[in-house]
Parts: sequence; structure tokens; C-alpha cells
Amino acid sequence: MKTRISVFLFLFILTVLSLSVADIFSPAGFAQKRVPVSARNNSLDERIRHVENGLLPAVIIKGEPDAAMKLADRMQFYKTPGVSVAVINNGKIEWARGYGMKKAGTDEKVTPETLFQAASISKPVAAVASLRLVEEGKLSLDADVNQKLVRWKVPENEFTKTKKVTLRETLSHNAGLTVHGFGGYAASEQVPTLPQILNGEKPANSAPVRVDVAPGSVWRYSGGGFTVLQQLMQDATAKPFPELMRETVLSRIGMRHSTYEQPLPGSLQPQAAAGHDRDGKTIVGDYHVYPEMAAAGLWTMPSDLALFAIEIQKSLAGKSNKVLSQKMTEQLLTVQKGEWGLGLRLSGTGNAARFAHNGANDGFQCVMIAYNRTGQGAVVMTNSDNGGQLAREILFAVAKEYGWADSAPVVKIIAKVDAKIYDAYVGQYDLAPGLVISVTRENNKLFAAIAGQKSDLLPESETVFFTLSNSMVEFVRDESGEVTHLLLNKTNRARKIK
Repeated sequence: MKTRISVFLFLFILTVLSLSVADIFSPAGFAQKRVPVSARNNSLDERIRHVENGLLPAVIIKGEPDAAMKLADRMQFYKTPGVSVAVINNGKIEWARGYGMKKAGTDEKVTPETLFQAASISKPVAAVASLRLVEEGKLSLDADVNQKLVRWKVPENEFTKTKKVTLRETLSHNAGLTVHGFGGYAASEQVPTLPQILNGEKPANSAPVRVDVAPGSVWRYSGGGFTVLQQLMQDATAKPFPELMRETVLSRIGMRHSTYEQPLPGSLQPQAAAGHDRDGKTIVGDYHVYPEMAAAGLWTMPSDLALFAIEIQKSLAGKSNKVLSQKMTEQLLTVQKGEWGLGLRLSGTGNAARFAHNGANDGFQCVMIAYNRTGQGAVVMTNSDNGGQLAREILFAVAKEYGWADSAPVVKIIAKVDAKIYDAYVGQYDLAPGLVISVTRENNKLFAAIAGQKSDLLPESETVFFTLSNSMVEFVRDESGEVTHLLLNKTNRARKIK
């Protein structure tokens, strides 16, 4: 259990902080000259080759040669056996391709129809279903969720006396609910019921979902909140969650290869990719079971998620209402707290306005991003714990080829510093129980390793360093000049272990 929690914390740090989707295409990067797609007389095959051979890192060092990389090489570098990509252009799926293997050491190739765990991209699909129920009058966006919950209710406490938990706050991660995410269950493990998960009762392997801050007061990502949503939707409709999702969203959009069934039915298992850890080893049993379906249980493929994104784009434009009305879609894409709408992360303005979500289950990482008005977007799914970084590089290649707004990597300048100062930074830094950042010096270079993943620390100043995945590390000294701790992405504080 400790190992699973540590790995989850590490994935949280990477995917939510340094690899968050809203930061993939940050305006802080350099301004890339955009070439209108219509002006490029490239065939589709040429476009695909440009993407496959044009992967870009999150950070480009000013003055260094072209950083373009080949997909096959980066898959090998990240020990990622399989990748599947779907690209949206002009409001349609322009192309979809699979690369590599469904399972390491086999000859089972990934195809565009291969199923992957969508992980947390399960959340926005579930969110849209809940908004459909709102439009049908079965749920309310702003009423106390306990009015509709039957089999389990949010426990009342000092934080809920004056402000109740609502669907709106739950979807936008500011309902005050606990539990960031879930580790799933191996094939050999007993799977808990939904009330057992919500109460943190065995055989559940997660903490109870509770309100520990005033609802509406702070933004905090909560997979636990979406597990409350799952119970709420089931109680409001008296239907099993997979059936409910199929009826409200999946079948309406044409996501015929997608299911929330957990465990995955035997008839679909031959289509499924196996998950792999950071060393490229297959997850025991190939993948975990996630009874937390709304939070992490969707099995799908990039083309189906692309259809989901396209439906949102069309609904926003008033051109489709297969699931939601235009008015409700506008609410979906309206910021509620921080950078979040009702289940999606939002960023950009004008033609750069976009919605996105990423996902990380054990052995799987994926990203979905789409632009509100331009009919562009992409979905990348991988069967690896390293896949988030790879997906990011693929998205930069797609963005460059298709002229996406605000789509360039960040350009940084390496500062000239005396390597002697690195000695003061060397040591072990306690980020969380069981999770240590190890900083080492090798000749005139500084490195950081966490959970076995080692990265160069490149100096931006004498105290601030960055990685090529655009993580930031700042070393902090006390009044005597001794290094006491570091800041990871200016958010997580790690104490130095003497």
C-alpha cells in the first residue's frame, strides 16, 4: 500500500503540477509564427510524418539546434510500449493512428481501435452526463447533493453547517471534498462497493471522502468528489453507472468503443492495452480495476474522446445538441474556480480558448485538448506511467503542424553560474512520507531524482533551476546561508534531510 501511495503522489506531482494540460501551451512561451492550415499544400500523409518526426520538448534552450525528435525514439526513451493519437481539424477527426505494442514483449500492435484506460478523462465525460440530468430535471446544479443521495450521504460537520455541497462545486473541484485520486485494484484484490469507498471501509484502499474545508472556499482537485457524483447519478436515476453513461453520453455521441464497465468485460479484453510502469514492466494482471468509475473508470480510444470533444465544440456553436443545449455547454465552459469549468480545465482567450483534461491511472497516461472555436484539438493515449511526458511532446508536434494558437514550447536561457554552488544543494529532500527527491552533482551538472526518474537541473539563476519538462526547482537558504529546503514548481515544499 505504501508503494502504491508513493507512486500516486509522484504521478500527481508530474501530471497536475509540471505536466498540467493548461500549461502545455502557455502564452509565456515564445511567439511562434502561425501558418494558416489552408496555406500549406501538404498531403495528409505528409502532415502525419511531420508530427511523427517533429516531437518537441516542453523547454527549448535558446541558441541550441533544432530540438525535433522522432516518435519511435521517444517511445523507446520513455519506455512506453504503445501510443494512440487522434487529431481534430476543421471540426472533424482528420486522422487517427496507433503506434507500438499493446503489451511489451508481444507482437500485438496498437491500432486506432485499441482500448486504453482514460483515467481522469473519465471525469469530464461523467460531468457532461450529470449536466444532461440537470437539463432533464433529475439533478440540480446548486442544490444540496444530499437531497438526491440515497444509499450514502455526505456526512454533515462544522464545514457544512452554513454551506452545503452542490453539484456545481463538485464538478469544479471546490466542494471541500477530500481524496485526490485512486490507485485501483489488482485482479487478485477484492473490489469494494461504492459506499465502502466513500466511507474508506475495507476492502477500500483509499481514505474516506469527507468535507474538511468550507464548500466553495478553495479549489482542490478531488477524485473523491467525482465518486460522490457517481453515487448521486446512480441514486437519481436508479440505474447502474455504466448503463447510465452509455444512455446519456456514449451512445448519443457515437462513442461505440467506450465503456465504464469495471472490470472490463471479457468480450472487450482482447482490444485492451496492458498498462506498464516507469521501467516498462507490465502491470500485474495487465491493468487495475477502478470501481471509482466517474473518476477513473472509462475504457476508450482517442477517436471516441475526439468525438466527445467535437460534440462540445459543436454544441457551443449551436450546431448540435446530442447531449447538452448550447446554454448548458456555455456553463460547462465557464470558469467556476481557478481555471476550472464544470469538469474541464479551461485556458486561453479568443481563438486560443480551449478546454482540456489529462489522466493518470496505474500504467496509463493520456491527454485530451480541444479549442472552443477553431475546430482543432487532439487526444493522445499511452500505456505507460511515463506516457504523460511523451503525450506532451506529441501535442507540441501536432500544434506546430496545425498552427494552434499559443502552442509553442517555452524558450529558456541557461544562466552562467559557478558550479561550486551546486555542492550546497546536494542532499535528500523529503517531499512526502516515503517520497524523497535526491539532488546530486556529477562533474559540473546538477541532477534531481524522484521515484527513480532522474532529470537534469539546468540553472536559470543561482537558486532557480528547471528541467526540460518545464518543472521548476528553487533552493531556499536561511539567514546563515545554509540550504534548508526546496520549492517544487513554487507549490510543493520539500524539507532537506540532514
